[in-house]
Amino acid sequence: MLRYKKVLIKLSGGAVAGQGNFGFNPQKLNHIAQEMINVANSGVQVSAVIGGGNIFRGNLAEQWGMNRVEADEIGTLGTVINSLMLKSALKSLTDREVIVMASEPLAAAEHYNRAKSIKYLERGSIVLFAGGNGQPFVSTDYPAVQRALEMGAEALLVAKHGVDGVYCSDPKVEKKAKRYVSLSYEEAIKNNLKVMDQTAMILAKDYQLPIHLFNFDQKGAFSEICKNGHNPGTIISSNKTIVLI
Repeated sequence: MLRYKKVLIKLSGGAVAGQGNFGFNPQKLNHIAQEMINVANSGVQVSAVIGGGNIFRGNLAEQWGMNRVEADEIGTLGTVINSLMLKSALKSLTDREVIVMASEPLAAAEHYNRAKSIKYLERGSIVLFAGGNGQPFVSTDYPAVQRALEMGAEALLVAKHGVDGVYCSDPKVEKKAKRYVSLSYEEAIKNNLKVMDQTAMILAKDYQLPIHLFNFDQKGAFSEICKNGHNPGTIISSNKTIVLI
């Protein structure tokens, strides 16, 4: 029995990055694509939002003396490129329909439409939402929550690269750092745990959207959450905070 029948996965650009966290790594793309296909084949409606940090990072704007709005426009195009790359990886592994829906009209993608996106998901297509929500000063965290709510997703799955959840302190610095098994929205916001943008976290809290943070490098983690009801990593919800000892 499925735990979730409809989910949205949030990927960072780093999840598909090549050397130096830029460009592309075909093995990473194929791994992500296969994990998504495995879950879709089990009957889960799957959509995704991917960032563009492997192509252009917003913090480069200040270094280069760029206007922030123009820099965000470049970053937005980076998410479109990543979505098209992920679509190609998915199509190389499955006959399932893969649709890219962009926030702005583009020749290479369909213009985002909520009703059409829902229909695509209902007929078994994998839908990739590109271009954020078309606004500057917004990372892909917020539109990931936004699109999840618009699609009626039952959970947001935040895939991390090389990190298996949220910790009380930086596990790379503090070897005895403890991982949260369960974390309340309130604790994440109050302690500014850098899980995702505060605005995105508040939106998820307002609409009680569960957030799973997990290490996407771990094979089968996506399926464990959706199919088996396990919580590899950390689940953020209205439930009380529990720290792994």
